[in-house]
Amino acid sequence: MAKAQALSVIAREEVASGMTIRIHQKIKEEAVVGKKGKGEEAKERMQIFEGLVIARRGAGQSASITVRKIAEGVGVEMIFPLYMPAIEKIEKVKESKVRRSKLYFMRDNPKKLKDLV
Repeated sequence: MAKAQALSVIAREEVASGMTIRIHQKIKEEAVVGKKGKGEEAKERMQIFEGLVIARRGAGQSASITVRKIAEGVGVEMIFPLYMPAIEKIEKVKESKVRRSKLYFMRDNPKKLKDLV
């Protein structure tokens, strides 16, 4: 059996490079108009993006983070403004000790990324 992970919700100010985080983001899907002209209401759902924080830039309300993950063998990076209203919560999965604030070298070596994640 797999061991359950102890996730902790963290404040947006505490996010730092080297953390593996899970971002819960609200996504609004547009309403679809049916054949008879009756439109459905727009649906809201939660999308979770889990990956390694490789950079944090800015301060205060304009701060943003770059999160990288490997999906089906392909690296995917997303830039999230920290104070975006669509972000519901940020959970810390794991925290690794790093000596750099920008971990851009992780793009070139996926084996190191797997070690940190």
